[in-house]
Amino acid sequence: MNATRSNRPRYAARLNAFKAGLAPKPTIGGMIARAGEVGGLDAADLNYPDHFEDHDPGAVGKMLSDAGLALNGLAMRYYTHPGFKLGAFTNPDPAVRQEAVAVTKRGIDALSEMGGSLMTLWMGQDGVDYSFQGDYGRMWDDTIASLSEVAAHNPAVDIAIEYKPNEPRSFALMPDIGTTLLAVKEAGAANLGVTLDFAHVLYADEIPAHAAHLVARHSRLLGVHLNDGYGKRDDGLMVGTVHPVQTVELFVELDRIGYDGVIYFDTFPDQGGLDPVEEARTNIHIVERLRTVAAGLAGQAALAEAISRQDAAASMRIVADALYGRG
Repeated sequence: MNATRSNRPRYAARLNAFKAGLAPKPTIGGMIARAGEVGGLDAADLNYPDHFEDHDPGAVGKMLSDAGLALNGLAMRYYTHPGFKLGAFTNPDPAVRQEAVAVTKRGIDALSEMGGSLMTLWMGQDGVDYSFQGDYGRMWDDTIASLSEVAAHNPAVDIAIEYKPNEPRSFALMPDIGTTLLAVKEAGAANLGVTLDFAHVLYADEIPAHAAHLVARHSRLLGVHLNDGYGKRDDGLMVGTVHPVQTVELFVELDRIGYDGVIYFDTFPDQGGLDPVEEARTNIHIVERLRTVAAGLAGQAALAEAISRQDAAASMRIVADALYGRG
């Protein structure tokens, strides 16, 4: 994020966004090829085991290379497995919990075979839908034990927890930044960290820049998923289309904490019928503009002085001039 970087920042995208328009049935190869058409995307995340059902890791890696894309990392998808409906790491059946750990280890092995080093865990199926449904102490202990075992499987691979308040369960066990950081602390593995998803943070009723600061203070920020929304659900809208000021503030904070990783576009063009290639190009266009604004604001003495007084009127004038130009 540093303004003095000479190399272009790397951008990745949600591969399933490129399903739209692929007939008669979307394939992993077709989605990768379309992502490669965007220009400016140079990395992709793949879902495990979903994207590996018909191809081994070597074949998928070649598809990425042929499309001019690098592997950013893999993301575990437990919710597509009917056996995990009552939870993966929190399932009441010990055998099911162990299978969740085993499939995660297989995902880590596939990631390593492809030369990757980032595994993202979104544990949306781990939670409850009713009062008196879950033994919270047991669910927490089982999750911490599972995270510890997964992290120990290959210490060279970073394991990032991506929190979300709910969906598919009504209440997730890892719903917010505080709970997630507590889990990372209790698991105690050096290769555990956090991935922030902008829309998840919004509807957890949190401030993205503040959440990033807390991660850097207590753990490691391993991934940033950018999108936007109205704070009521995971809308997956294009970056900066609803909250441009909070997006710029996040970029300023990412620069301050030294985050220099991939920016991943977790957006959903398929839900509204947008052309996914053009949608991805728009994400890149907006982010490039907002990062330029953020680079100009970072370290600005007048803004820092206004913030030190908590003078919102003064700071908002400075930000407005940077975003929209002086009148």
